[in-house]
Amino acid sequence: MARVLFINGGSEGHINPTIGVVQELISRGEEVVYFCIEAYRERIEKTGAIVRTFDDQKFIRAFISGGRHYLLERINGLLLTSDVVIPNVLEQIEGEKFDYIIHDSMFGCGRILAQILKLPSISSCTSFAQSIESFEAMIEDFFTEVPAEIVRPIQDKYVSLTAMVKERYDVEVHSPYEIFCNPAPLTIVYTTREFQPDGDAFDSSFQFVGPSLTSRVTHNNLNFTEIKGKSPIYISLGTVFNQAVDFYRLCFEALGSTDHTVIMSIGYKAQVSDLGAIPDNFIVQSYVPQTDVLQYTKLFITHGGMNSTHEGLYYGVPLIVIPQSADQPIIAEQVAKVGAGVSLQMQSLTADQLHEAVGHVLSHPSFKNAASTMGESFRQSGGYHQAVDKIFEFTYQVR
Repeated sequence: MARVLFINGGSEGHINPTIGVVQELISRGEEVVYFCIEAYRERIEKTGAIVRTFDDQKFIRAFISGGRHYLLERINGLLLTSDVVIPNVLEQIEGEKFDYIIHDSMFGCGRILAQILKLPSISSCTSFAQSIESFEAMIEDFFTEVPAEIVRPIQDKYVSLTAMVKERYDVEVHSPYEIFCNPAPLTIVYTTREFQPDGDAFDSSFQFVGPSLTSRVTHNNLNFTEIKGKSPIYISLGTVFNQAVDFYRLCFEALGSTDHTVIMSIGYKAQVSDLGAIPDNFIVQSYVPQTDVLQYTKLFITHGGMNSTHEGLYYGVPLIVIPQSADQPIIAEQVAKVGAGVSLQMQSLTADQLHEAVGHVLSHPSFKNAASTMGESFRQSGGYHQAVDKIFEFTYQVR
């Protein structure tokens, strides 16, 4: 039995794909100590892992203090979180021995902790992988396109922060890529090369295992007898960007007078009572068991988070993607590129546009066919079983 140190950040998109991996590691005899924020303690503990936490509010404040406008500012923010996370982790594991570490690819302290602890490291990539070449092109754009008077203090801050890491933890940071992407000898990517942009550009240190989907035992007020045989349209903006009352009302306007059965999940930030009159063909709930509903769904209108996109395509459901932030525009672009859906812009969206997009996707079988093809590739890729196979292959070689 090996002891595994797992380090992750604090969002659904980064936590959920690791659940199956942790369960599988434990089922094969590993002991997992998992660092996350308190909000995910119960979910991780159900896997059998030992959960330890760090202060998410301190982490967020440190990250935001780096700045939000430019890529190098966000990297500075990740460097600033090192003094929140690293002492906390080191204190809580003092005197313990671990055989290897798995760290989230976008959690800025992961690679640094691996070097401090001198552990074989594995990067857990829950979004699209990023090559050093594409990243350096982005950084180059920052230095060439942004005025020097803005670049200079941000660059000076980066230099001072990397010097601080060297002084306090005796770890060299050689490039911003190491902080933003946390490269490791093995990177587990929870998608397929077919869906990954420029998938063929990545070498064998990147293992594309496909979506890591597990069943989620949660409360469920949805009556499935209402939707079986009706092939509903499903609408959800995920768990972060779902306080969108105007969008939900726009959906009523676009689809309320149609023959479609529509299931809409609005989360807990908006109230059903805020939406006004609900059309008879709509089922609106704060929470919907997404993976269960998608198995009956003919169209998924989504914000395009990686988890939701993977889940929709896994079940062969074509998508209308309305990206909100982060990597969602890139995901939306890739959905359109593989022919599994279309992308719309929230800022300019009208009820007529949404109505027309629904009709367009549903009336062209090519979208359903492309989604089904992608779903088949997802199901064949192995998911968390394949991820753990690759982890074991790697750790056997380095022990």
